[in-house]
Amino acid sequence: MENNILREFIFRCLEEDVGDGDHSSRACIPEEATGKARLLIKDKGILAGINVAGELFSIVDKDLKFDVMMNDGSSIAPGDIAFYLSGSQQSILKSERLVLNIMQRMSGIATSTHEYVSRLKGLKTKILDTRKTSPGLRFLEKEAVRIGGGMNHRMGLFDMIMLKDNHIDYAGGIENAIIMTREYLKKNNLDLKIEIEARTLDDVKTIASTGGVDRIMFDNFNIKDTIAAVKEISGRFETESSGGITLETIRSYAECGVDFISVGALTHHIKSLDMSLKAV
Repeated sequence: MENNILREFIFRCLEEDVGDGDHSSRACIPEEATGKARLLIKDKGILAGINVAGELFSIVDKDLKFDVMMNDGSSIAPGDIAFYLSGSQQSILKSERLVLNIMQRMSGIATSTHEYVSRLKGLKTKILDTRKTSPGLRFLEKEAVRIGGGMNHRMGLFDMIMLKDNHIDYAGGIENAIIMTREYLKKNNLDLKIEIEARTLDDVKTIASTGGVDRIMFDNFNIKDTIAAVKEISGRFETESSGGITLETIRSYAECGVDFISVGALTHHIKSLDMSLKAV
């Protein structure tokens, strides 16, 4: 995670939340008052966002003391204390909701990712996220996926070629889409991996015979067709399953021999973990 991006994000969030001042705290808390708080865990899962919290506190008030008890990636349970925070009471209150919003969401994503990854124990298949993220929060959500043991598919439209159904249809078919993409990369001196979506077994055969790609994604294939597609490709390209795969079905898809499984639900259908910042 790039530090300058994180800092800019925190400044924007503070501007949104604090505005011209935390008048609730100013109204009843003396400016010179100091205190201590702790982050109390109320759910079972995987902790994420500790490093973000440290940066946030240093921006809110460089004199806040941040004592970490548990690191990102730690297994957590109700009653655990993730960190202690001490210093200005006004500064603690100013940062309370923002740090909770970030850590609860990131921990929820890390926990969900860990569940998916755990279902594939002993298999070669890796779990990927997607671009189904909250606008402006992608860098945090994808960091949470990594903390949970998953891998990032791509950060955006700029760091990998992904030829999906609409690209293929607009380009006039699979062969045209691949040929035009390779010409574009060569013309612009770009070194980007090419992934292409297959909607049917016939698509897989067309892609395999055309070549010129790095990975083939099987979109909404059933188990039988996934097995057939992996056999057809026979290790010539990386393979990825995607579309409607759940915790209950993910191992069955992985056992077909695919290299990756992408799960949009990791970042767009999550349950935030419950935690609270309590005065000590």
